[in-house]
Amino acid sequence: MTVTGLAAANHPRPGTEGNGLTENESATLWSHDADDYTNDSTYSQHYGEHRTALQQLANGTDITFTRPPKTAATWTKHDFRDLHASGPETSLHPENADLEDGALIADAHATIFAAQPTTRAHLASGETRTYLAPDGTLRGLVDYRVRYPSTSADWSLTKHQISRVWLTQDGDTIASSTGTQTPTLDYQLQNDRTTTLTLHATIEVRIEQTTTVNGNTVSTTTETDSITVTDSLSGSVYNLAAYPYYATYPNGDAGVAILQSRPWQGYTLTETGSARVRGVWRFYTARHTGWDTLVTSTRDGETRTQSDAIPVSVHAYPSRIGPVAEPVRTGPEIVETWGINRSSPASTLGEDVHIDVVNDTYTTTYGVAVRAEQVDRQALHVAGIVRGVNATIFQPQAGSTRHLRESSLTATVLSQNVSAATVRLELRDNQTGAPIDLSQEQRGRPLAQSPTGYIAIGDQHVETNRSGVAVVTLTQPGIYTAQYQPESWLGANPAYVRTQASVRWHPLGTLSGWFNLVFTTGWKLLPFVVMFYAGQRLLRMFGLDRFQHYD
Repeated sequence: MTVTGLAAANHPRPGTEGNGLTENESATLWSHDADDYTNDSTYSQHYGEHRTALQQLANGTDITFTRPPKTAATWTKHDFRDLHASGPETSLHPENADLEDGALIADAHATIFAAQPTTRAHLASGETRTYLAPDGTLRGLVDYRVRYPSTSADWSLTKHQISRVWLTQDGDTIASSTGTQTPTLDYQLQNDRTTTLTLHATIEVRIEQTTTVNGNTVSTTTETDSITVTDSLSGSVYNLAAYPYYATYPNGDAGVAILQSRPWQGYTLTETGSARVRGVWRFYTARHTGWDTLVTSTRDGETRTQSDAIPVSVHAYPSRIGPVAEPVRTGPEIVETWGINRSSPASTLGEDVHIDVVNDTYTTTYGVAVRAEQVDRQALHVAGIVRGVNATIFQPQAGSTRHLRESSLTATVLSQNVSAATVRLELRDNQTGAPIDLSQEQRGRPLAQSPTGYIAIGDQHVETNRSGVAVVTLTQPGIYTAQYQPESWLGANPAYVRTQASVRWHPLGTLSGWFNLVFTTGWKLLPFVVMFYAGQRLLRMFGLDRFQHYD
């Protein structure tokens, strides 16, 4: 962990607490710190200790991850032990707690400390969403203080307790425990949609006032109070189910594509995990700033102290790095991605978060297709953006693999003049010789909603007709490469791989071009010829040309 300055820190200094993490792991947690770098000599003079290289790095920037780290949950679990509730005369609560009062109960609250595993996804400008693992643990703080009807009467506290703590999902109880001020509730969520988790706690108080005369009890007055306090967390239950699509390339390479309707991390293609692909999502960890300060309230007022217990959360964001396949040069090739265009979520990150978030519109990469030398279908592993949540993979039926075909593309100059050339492109199936029609009327939209196929030449995209032919006009001389970009093999039948053809056009390639060159050149040189002839005539007229000749 790192310091945010020498005067004060937003989180504990390195090595000051046993939190279940190494010093380097702790250093990566604090993406909400100020990132005001303090050199190691100054730090050592102030604190009397040195930092590791990673601690120094994290002091000046934020550390990101390619997968949701476990460090946030480990830190939170250990730090929760430092959260100690108070006695009946004092209520301890974070500044943003929702406080409630009763007749005998004041400053009562039940506040969620953390629910994990979860990931806070920064989806777009003004839009974030909390994704909850189906199996998780919720921790909370419940506290209150007892107040008496009057200070002049002799009241005694005979009973005070948290009689029940329970957790509901959309109103249905899913976990409960005996009364405790720091409940830890393990839960299993019941659906796969937007949901609300609510922490409930019932607090009960009983006081008595006894009246005596001459040492004898005359009467006893008893008063009771009960209040139920709650706190809620809204999010989406994060379940994943993967339906892979497979293809075989003409050279024997394997293709696989996976699509999801929500953010997901990526997948591995082999049992060892050496070949993998990741989408646009990366991760960082940050403290819950609402727990930075704790308020202690009594009948005499409030005091504020820096909290000893800081929950840390995992955040997901779209990275400027974009989709990546590994190993970079020898691993799989990303051939296509699908998704929707969304605005940058940079404004949702909060203060002092310095990461490689996209600055402009990005594509969500709900689908990623790759080409690799080998794909182990039984070892296919699809990971989500919530730690520990991996997709259940539903393998397709036998024989459903799409076999991609090769195609043949030819480019021929039909006609040309000094200003343009007309080029004929013809696309055919190598296996059958049949023409390939790319017109949108003939080719349906693919399953993944990717664009239909086309031929790119120059700055133009053209489609062939039923005869597999397209005609294009080129106006700039040069060598052109026409490349067939097939539509996704997910929706095309038959499906093809890329191919290309080259064509050259220059005005000098025709007789008229040469004539035009000679004519244009001669016309441009004519003024110089006239001037030279006129100069020769003037020299002869004045007899000056004799000085230019010697015997």
